[in-house]
Amino acid sequence: MAVQVVNSTTVTEFLILGFPDLNDYKLPFFSIILLMYCMTVCENLLIILLVSTSQRLRSPMYFFLGHLAFSDIILVTSIVPKMLDVIIREGSLISYVGCLAQSYLYGGTVSAECFLLTAMSYDRYFAICKPLHYISMMSIKLRYGLVISSWLLGFLLILISLVLVCNLDFCGPNIINHFFCDYAPVLELSCSDTTVPDIEMMILCIPIMVLPLSFIVISYVYIFFTIFRIPSTSGRQKTFSTCSAHLMVVSIYYGSMLIIYMVPYRGHSLTVNKFLSLVYIVITPLLNPIIYSLRNKEIQSSVRKYFMVCYKEGL
Repeated sequence: MAVQVVNSTTVTEFLILGFPDLNDYKLPFFSIILLMYCMTVCENLLIILLVSTSQRLRSPMYFFLGHLAFSDIILVTSIVPKMLDVIIREGSLISYVGCLAQSYLYGGTVSAECFLLTAMSYDRYFAICKPLHYISMMSIKLRYGLVISSWLLGFLLILISLVLVCNLDFCGPNIINHFFCDYAPVLELSCSDTTVPDIEMMILCIPIMVLPLSFIVISYVYIFFTIFRIPSTSGRQKTFSTCSAHLMVVSIYYGSMLIIYMVPYRGHSLTVNKFLSLVYIVITPLLNPIIYSLRNKEIQSSVRKYFMVCYKEGL
């Protein structure tokens, strides 16, 4: 698709460039992203199904894992279908309202996922450091309170950004050099003064990323001290395995996000920005169910039982 520039006073649609230099790799890249998207949705739906139906997966950890899987489905679905259209067409138009809607849904889900990962670290802290009080502390009321707060807080904070963007003027050009309507590249297209939204974006990084990550780090400091006090090597390994999956997911997710949103947008190349965005938008949601299931015997047992039941009913 040819590059378009809008000369009118008000932009009504944006052109998402995506990956203009793919050339002969367009179809293989499209196929890989499509396959990863289908696998991500299927894997996370399976996690939600297992957590909802299996009696073995009734602990608070799996309750939070089910909501993390749900947030991953929303995240990839808000970005990847349009991204596939962008890849196959070598650029695709999106309406002004559609762009803002995608940006808000993406931002709200990412923020909610940050808070869900924080709630999961809180759960691991009590399970390892306060095992005798774990069941009483992580009550059903607290679980639902943490989950509902994560979703509400995530979308309410991003609503501030949405309101600020809605008050900006877009009079051209209308070309977004990314594969979705991310906040920073959209701001670059505004012909208004974006000082306030730029500052707001940096400030929002504190409650959405810095504070949750700090809480997670502090939680794991206590967890590691508790693990090191366990006398037997096998006991330390068994205890660490209960939180290693969460720690790996946090490292991948926050690692890429901090580079993108804590470093000024103009401080790194567009190629690096797109690659890092692919990591936490496409790759991380695909890996999350695998990471949590890889060394978890309860999930593995529930998966085998579920497929055995499906097989018998199919016969």
